[in-house]
Amino acid sequence: MSGAPQSIVASLRDLIAAKRTILHQAASDVVVGLVGRSIQSSRTPAMHEREAARLGLRSTYILIDFDKLHLADDDLPACIAAARELGFNGLNLTHPFKQQVLACLDGLANEASAIGAVNTVVFSGGKAIGHNTDCWGFAESFRRDMARVPLGRVVQFGAGGAGAAVAYALMELGVKDLAIIDSEPERARLLAEKMGAITDQVVRAETDPAAALGTADGLVNTTPVGMAKYPGLPFPADHLHADHWVAEIVYFPPETELLRHARRLRCKVLPGIGMAIGQAVRAFELFTGRAADMCAMAGHFEAAA
Repeated sequence: MSGAPQSIVASLRDLIAAKRTILHQAASDVVVGLVGRSIQSSRTPAMHEREAARLGLRSTYILIDFDKLHLADDDLPACIAAARELGFNGLNLTHPFKQQVLACLDGLANEASAIGAVNTVVFSGGKAIGHNTDCWGFAESFRRDMARVPLGRVVQFGAGGAGAAVAYALMELGVKDLAIIDSEPERARLLAEKMGAITDQVVRAETDPAAALGTADGLVNTTPVGMAKYPGLPFPADHLHADHWVAEIVYFPPETELLRHARRLRCKVLPGIGMAIGQAVRAFELFTGRAADMCAMAGHFEAAA
């Protein structure tokens, strides 16, 4: 037994039972959960459950919303332990737990170790192993829809868990000079140092958005600003220019204030939906051992709207 508090075990068990009732399932081949705050509008459960059904599997995917369950951030280890106790195949992690979860795991896949953030945990062989599928999801989305944009100088807003994954992806995509800006300058500095240690490309922390954007080809928002709970832009609107390209990772709402402003200026934009679908494709494969179809997952995402 994991020793997880029985109140949390009971809460997760109730969530599984309720979802099985909705799905008309007597049992599941795969049980997964998404851990985060204010996640009731997430389409991730629908993507996983519908792709599983397409492949002949019964998937039960629950939302472990710390806000709705009235849990504190410090309850994360107990939540991980409860999921293991109940036989989950794994968990997805979103804001604000992608770095906090590191202390709850038995090991990390190579990409998660390099990035220092985890969005997917797989329970197997008695161990909890952390992976990062955000990195692949962002890079694949970017390759598909932003293939010809210039990558000389890029500004990234946000240095949290998602920011670490995107910074790693941007290095893989060939960005020559990456400036990282965060509301906590020390966090930006630490991420820049971490990325700089694994690449020959220039990665630096910045504190002046106007100066950084003044010479940039494009920018990526990896902060939660733009989510329904955190409306607005991550920087003053007049810093954005028509010759910038703009990438977003927030996908709910699908059209953030940043994207609307960028479209008005006729900037080339990349919505966060692509990353959301891409990361789910990789996570599904880790949870089930079966290959997911990107186009089918995109269809599930739209159908869940």
